[in-house]
Amino acid sequence: MALVTTQSGLRILVPVGDVLLLLAPVTAACAVAGWRAGGRLPLAVLWTAFAAWVVWRSSGATGVQTDLMRGWAVLLAVAFGAFAGARLVEGFLPNALLAFVAASLVGSAALFALPGGPAGAVELVTEEVGQRAMQATRDWQDLTGSPEWIDLVRRSPVWGTYSESMTVQLAKLPAIALRLYPSLFALQSLSVMALGWAVYHRVGRARLGPPLADLRELRFNDAFVWGVVAGLVLVALPLSGAARDAGANLLLFFGVLYALRGLGVLIWFLSPGRAMTVLLVLFAVLFWPVVVTVSAGLGLGDTWFDWRRVSRHRSQRSE
Repeated sequence: MALVTTQSGLRILVPVGDVLLLLAPVTAACAVAGWRAGGRLPLAVLWTAFAAWVVWRSSGATGVQTDLMRGWAVLLAVAFGAFAGARLVEGFLPNALLAFVAASLVGSAALFALPGGPAGAVELVTEEVGQRAMQATRDWQDLTGSPEWIDLVRRSPVWGTYSESMTVQLAKLPAIALRLYPSLFALQSLSVMALGWAVYHRVGRARLGPPLADLRELRFNDAFVWGVVAGLVLVALPLSGAARDAGANLLLFFGVLYALRGLGVLIWFLSPGRAMTVLLVLFAVLFWPVVVTVSAGLGLGDTWFDWRRVSRHRSQRSE
């Protein structure tokens, strides 16, 4: 039952439901960049053919929304492959951020060619989120209206309260998804580029840069903290709705990055074994708001204290 509600929530919140539509072109772009850097041509051809098939397959779903997502998938892949191949900067994250910004600028300019321009694109997104929310609500209603659920509520009334709570939460999710759509879209694009980068470096011979580091070693430029500061300022000041929404999106985007960094710090200090890792994962799933909040605080603190470096130096002095 929790799985059903989680899937329903993700269906509403995740901007692009077909993750393969984004992943295949990005991985193909990495393979092409790797071939230009001295890698294997057959690998580049294979991934490019697979990506072309995935994009062609999605053409079966008609609608402007699908066309937009296909266009974004190709645009993001081209930008990421170009920056990764040019190696203007070193490492995954700088290349991915540059690719996302470049693809966003080109995509935003292209939106003016659509009927209705950017406002029409916003309307399409609103319609798509609304349709997903309606489907998720119907699925939840089917579950809670089943004889098994009714019998469960009869034996334990607490499930009736849970059902009402989930219904209210599902009703609120579309507004949240629309408000935070830019940051959710950016985070999904970044995640897909990270996965494509990892997949390519698993099967490719030529390196486009260092492979993704373990989570416990995750770091990035400390200047990112200004994204958090800007988000806090926009949310705290008595500004208009658009400005507050921009602040909320900045806080979500950079907050997730710092939460991942903080989680790396936490894993560094705990050094969990396999059994403890399983327990930590279960704890994170059950109490994710606490874990995210603590991890974000640790990640922000790491900007100034660099706890892993300090801990390493102390260990070296004690030897």
